[in-house]
Amino acid sequence: MERITFTRNAQKCVYSHKEDSNIDDKKLFLMRILTRFIIPHIATLLIVGLSISTSHAQAPNPDWQTTEECTSIMVGRLASTDGSVITSHTCDGVSHTWVTYEPAAEHKKGETTKVYYGTRWTKFKGDTTGVRYRGEIPQARHTYAYLNTGYPCLNEKQVAIGETTFSGPDTLKNPDGMFMIEELARIALERCDNARDAVKLMGKIAEEYGYGDGGECLTVADKNEVWCFEILGNGKHSKGAVWAAQRVPDDHISISANIPRIGKIDRKDKKNFLCSDNVEKVALEHGLWDGQGEFKFYKAYHGTYGDGKNFRERDFYVFSQLAPSKNFTYDMEELPFSVKPDEKVDVRKVMELFRSTFEGSQFDMTANWKMEVAAKDGTKSVITSPVANPWLTADTRNTLNTIAPGTVEFSRTLAVCWCSYSTVIQLRSWLPDAVGGICWYAVDNPAQSPRIPLFAGGTSLPDGFSFCGQKQYKADCILWQFRRPNRLATVQWQKSRKRVETEIAAIEKLAFEEACKIESELSDKQKSSQSSGKEAAASELNKVTAKVYQAAIKAWNQMETDFWMAYGRGF
Repeated sequence: MERITFTRNAQKCVYSHKEDSNIDDKKLFLMRILTRFIIPHIATLLIVGLSISTSHAQAPNPDWQTTEECTSIMVGRLASTDGSVITSHTCDGVSHTWVTYEPAAEHKKGETTKVYYGTRWTKFKGDTTGVRYRGEIPQARHTYAYLNTGYPCLNEKQVAIGETTFSGPDTLKNPDGMFMIEELARIALERCDNARDAVKLMGKIAEEYGYGDGGECLTVADKNEVWCFEILGNGKHSKGAVWAAQRVPDDHISISANIPRIGKIDRKDKKNFLCSDNVEKVALEHGLWDGQGEFKFYKAYHGTYGDGKNFRERDFYVFSQLAPSKNFTYDMEELPFSVKPDEKVDVRKVMELFRSTFEGSQFDMTANWKMEVAAKDGTKSVITSPVANPWLTADTRNTLNTIAPGTVEFSRTLAVCWCSYSTVIQLRSWLPDAVGGICWYAVDNPAQSPRIPLFAGGTSLPDGFSFCGQKQYKADCILWQFRRPNRLATVQWQKSRKRVETEIAAIEKLAFEEACKIESELSDKQKSSQSSGKEAAASELNKVTAKVYQAAIKAWNQMETDFWMAYGRGF
């Protein structure tokens, strides 16, 4: 016999008709039906029922606000275990999951490059559905090769970019601005061989041609340093931009999670701060600062998500995990922009953080979802329910809270099921650029998908990368190759998670082994920079990516089969 148990704080509430005469049979029956049947079948419908429609494959969740999309963790070279500079990005929304390598190119004097809106939501390269022309700017004579993800993320010179949205005040968004944030990132990767120049260029062209997006943060890195670049419009129908950038100290880590993080701007310290001239002026003109006291960028330009503070759950969790000796508390007025970690941070640690759902912390959404079980000898114990998972839809969560108020309090975790794709990007100065820059790429929920190495010097990807599954179900596109088994795993997450985590570890072990081999083979910088050497290196790098990808697909296909066999009679 099983009874469903919910624990609120230190109080145990066992909903049983015998133990509480105020709970009628109908309510107890509904709770058991909900836990054993309805919740799992909601997830099943997501797997099977959304299928082959040309409409969005995933209905928007009320919690999926633009101010809660994306997380980026940054690691300075002296804060990492091996001297890598790291930036990252969980693209949490409906951005495209197709990926291509865009080649380097030479351009004639006088050429221009077109700037567009809407490329982030296309089904494949060249898809023009919803894409709108915004203008054009003079083209550079030479453009670098880059990895074209929803937000372009890595170029051949080991310049990398992560992203998070913080929206900011609506009064600053300019619908006439030419540049959306993903197009700024593209231009920077095409033209820049270091992070500082990328920041300066994006600020310059946004000011000159107009910025038309909401408040955004780009975490811009190269093999020596990483910057946090925050930008907004400067008013409706007002051409230009407001922006600031702060360098993460080499021995520090930092995070951006949908809240601006830059505080005081020290214009005299040009090594660590860059900004537009109008930062204070625009804040004054729009009533975002009264001109009194110390000016802090995040206080003037924050959105609604942080309630005026520069952190919430994700920022606090990452800082607390990496620097527990600092004894940060959630009721603090603000967190520092960056912090020196107690121990140096490995790239695998960043991947681990992106799998986090705050389990065991004050933000754990599964903490109260318990089930009482009886052993054969009659002894009873309370366990976490097998169907408990931290990725409930708002409807499921609200249903649980209607039956038993306070059961699940929403926390915005690092790993979310509505993630399009995520990147953890390593940049390493001691290796040739082609192999020194690695984008560890995953689609769907970062807690349920493995990471596949995409190299700065790569030139082609397996066919599964060529189509986005956000708006149309396609069995052989990379998103659905992982999303199908991941959603099956979710419906009995406490039973399936060990299998998923074991498979992730196995694929990532293979990936790191293969990456280590190819690094050794291509470690001669001079040879790798020669034309024939670059082509040969690219071919070998492409093979590594394909090998890891194929191994991952094989493992996840088998998991999907095994989960259907395990849960085929019901969840």
